[in-house]
Amino acid sequence: MVKIVMKIIITVIAIFLSNALFVNNALAASQVSATIDKNPVVVNESFILKITVDDDVDTNALNTSALLKDFVVGRTSVSSQTSMMNFKTTRSTTWSTLLISKKAGDFIIPPLSIEGIQSQAIQVKVLAEQDPRAGQQKDLFITSEVSTNEVYVQQQLTLTVKLHFSAELKRGSLTEPTLESASITQIGKDKEEDTIINGRRYRVIERTYAISPKNSGEFILKSPVFSGEILLPSTRRNNMFSFSETKPVSVIGDEIPIVVRPIPDSFQGTWLPSDLLAIHQNWQPDVTTFKVGEPITRSITLTAAGLSEEQLPVLEMTVPKGLKVYPDQAQLHTGMSSGHLVSQKVRNFAIVASKAGEYQLPEINIPWWNTVTNRYQVATIAAQTITVLPNNEIEEEPEVTNNPQNKGVVPAQTVIITQASWLQWLFLALWLITAFAWFISVRLAKPSLATAPKKATRNSNVYLSLLAACKKNQGLEVLALILPWINTLQSQAGRTITATLDDGLLEIENSAFQQEIQSLQQCYYGKEQKDWQGKNLLTLIQDINKHGLKIKQETLFSMNPT
Repeated sequence: MVKIVMKIIITVIAIFLSNALFVNNALAASQVSATIDKNPVVVNESFILKITVDDDVDTNALNTSALLKDFVVGRTSVSSQTSMMNFKTTRSTTWSTLLISKKAGDFIIPPLSIEGIQSQAIQVKVLAEQDPRAGQQKDLFITSEVSTNEVYVQQQLTLTVKLHFSAELKRGSLTEPTLESASITQIGKDKEEDTIINGRRYRVIERTYAISPKNSGEFILKSPVFSGEILLPSTRRNNMFSFSETKPVSVIGDEIPIVVRPIPDSFQGTWLPSDLLAIHQNWQPDVTTFKVGEPITRSITLTAAGLSEEQLPVLEMTVPKGLKVYPDQAQLHTGMSSGHLVSQKVRNFAIVASKAGEYQLPEINIPWWNTVTNRYQVATIAAQTITVLPNNEIEEEPEVTNNPQNKGVVPAQTVIITQASWLQWLFLALWLITAFAWFISVRLAKPSLATAPKKATRNSNVYLSLLAACKKNQGLEVLALILPWINTLQSQAGRTITATLDDGLLEIENSAFQQEIQSLQQCYYGKEQKDWQGKNLLTLIQDINKHGLKIKQETLFSMNPT
């Protein structure tokens, strides 16, 4: 009995296997079909080519290289399907390929072969964008516009790209435009708006790029390519458990020819190609007459069209002797105006005068190349005369000359008093006593050993007062005592006494010391006044005072031979 059952089972298995082999043989690929989702199509707008074979074959069996002759071939997706009905199994494999035609006209999609079986050819009509029938076909398209098609090397042009879509997007991405040997930067954020074209509503996303060519020649600017998926209207359902089908889409903008001119041979200087370049100044307060010790701010603004903020030159200004200038860090701005890129650089200069009088500020010149007139031009701020009036709160120093009658006269140091009234009088009295004592010492000074202790005492008075001011972080007192202290060092070294702080600083060959004095002046005379700490300057003064100034060779006493 058992043997009979085993024979029956083996027979059934053999029959099943034979049928399965027969079915597999019967399901070998026998047909390949090709279809497109729309016809006609529009230039630069994608359509879908589907190739289906009635078998489960290798996903790499389709070769689309034959399509490259007339179309841009986008991404390809592959899907396989197996179904069974009445014990009959069917299989299929489908390739979906995005195609874009870049020219209008009649084209043929050639037969494509899979496992030796070819699909049928398909005739495609491609409409130009200006064709009246194209408006009815477009669900998605890109427009591109440049500010100019002809520029100079390093001159910036702007590209404005607008993506129009009437269908509902599920996802998508927009590539960057490309131009050989050029830097491309997006300006600002995307803009969105709704518009109606030929009676059809579109959602528009606008993006702007700044493009700066690096080499001269003729180039092709390739617009961005959009790739994404849209929801198919026929598949939208109210059922919360249903899924909407999507359709892959792709669209490309027009290619734009660009001519880049070289730098003219006649141009000399820093190359600044611009449609318009201007430089101007503002004064804060708006006057050209001010007092000694009072800071005034000069703002210089450079504006250029068609240049990036990185291309704008450094703004500098020079001042004659008697004025101090403290520049701030430049402020940079970039924006769009009437479809053109406009960059601006603003720099503020705080100016402080140490003496009354008239000063002439030299002119400021910025050479540039006018790309509209194709001419060399210079943007200029003309030379300007400013008047500095005496300040009743500040004592000015008399000018010291080589007249022997003036030798030994104590120069008056510029002092700005900002403390309480009783401190002002106390400080002024101490300063006058110190200056008078120093004056007497200079008048009576003789080159002998007997006078050395007196010099040391006088130096010590100014020196100790200076150290005390540094320790208390009293910057204004330090500025008042620096020159008298330097004068004592000069006297001891046999050097000519200087009348101004600027000249006195040149006597001390110490860059760190000079930098500390400049930082101190900026704290009180700069645009933004800051608290000053005297620790670093205190250490430098102690070191300089310890070593003193070198005695000049012409003042050394000659020794008689014995």
